[in-house]
Amino acid sequence: MTKIGIIIGSTRPGRTAEPVARWVLGLAEKRDDARFELVDIADYDLPHLDEEVLPAMGQYARPHTLAWARKIDGFDGYVIVTPEYNHSTSGALKNALDFLYREWNNKAVGFVSYGGSGGVRAVEHLRLVAGELQLADVRAQVELSLFTDFENFSVLAPAARQEDVLARMLDQLVAWSAALKVVRAA
Repeated sequence: MTKIGIIIGSTRPGRTAEPVARWVLGLAEKRDDARFELVDIADYDLPHLDEEVLPAMGQYARPHTLAWARKIDGFDGYVIVTPEYNHSTSGALKNALDFLYREWNNKAVGFVSYGGSGGVRAVEHLRLVAGELQLADVRAQVELSLFTDFENFSVLAPAARQEDVLARMLDQLVAWSAALKVVRAA
């Protein structure tokens, strides 16, 4: 069965990414076409890129990198939950992406973003990074506005339509993740 990792893309104390990721997981687990798992980058305690050899070489030396690589390698696709900080994604998420290379290749990714403008600028940056990592990004994306999908700018209360948007993104993500298994097997 297709396995999708839902990556919590922030390590900030009091982060909104975790309740957003749990909302995604709660709705995703109602599906029967894939298995879903939360992946919290905070659990891997990744310092600022400290591997001496380029990730594309796959010669990881540090225990935290090896653990991160094992976790990411086990998925067929990913939902990345990202905040928008200063018109981009979090530094912690970018760093986590940069630690690896082959483990991301020929897999699919979908995005759930949040921020004052729904996090759309963060996702635009992530789409560029995804391309370089050979991640196939799906078109549908969930954009949660701090103004309309949160109470007091902090408590997640997504508008009803967001469930439909999430379902559409997951439909695309699961389909692409399954299709790319063939590419990885070749």
